[in-house]
Amino acid sequence: MTKVENLNKILRNLNLDKQITIEDIPNIDLYMDQVIQLFENKFAESKRSDEEKVMTKTMINNYAKGKLFFPIKKKKYSKEHILLIALIYQLKGSLSINDIKTALGELNDRAEGGNANLEAFYESYLQIVGNNEKRFKDELDLRVTEVKEEMSSKNESKYMEQLLLITSLVNISNSYRKVAERLIDELGKK
Repeated sequence: MTKVENLNKILRNLNLDKQITIEDIPNIDLYMDQVIQLFENKFAESKRSDEEKVMTKTMINNYAKGKLFFPIKKKKYSKEHILLIALIYQLKGSLSINDIKTALGELNDRAEGGNANLEAFYESYLQIVGNNEKRFKDELDLRVTEVKEEMSSKNESKYMEQLLLITSLVNISNSYRKVAERLIDELGKK
């Protein structure tokens, strides 16, 4: 079985369906170590290597210093903080810290002022993520088929086939990231 044909196994191992849900978060404020443990427990299977950390104290401290979420009280993180950190965790794979700060700025202000239903927003986010995952799997199958057809006509090696798939996926990823960045630029102008 080639690596391209092994994509279903890769997808299963990525655990793309794993997200922190509202139900995962206790109804009490958590200390930093508890927040880290929550993220480690949820996303440990999706790490690329055993050495990789899902979340660290340094990461959370950097998010706080960068004002990516509103200030904590008495060294404890509320449910709203954890939801924001979960969004930051997902966004940091594609966006810069400054872009994340811009994107979440108004949401943070609203949450801090008690004018945001962060749980409802996050539930909507999870719904969209679930829909995206289904579409992603279909789209990935389409990309694999497209690459196989393109390379079979050229009688290329499995390496070249896999490389073409990688470059195609990165191209699509970059296109989505660029659109997201432009949308963030519009938020920054407001």
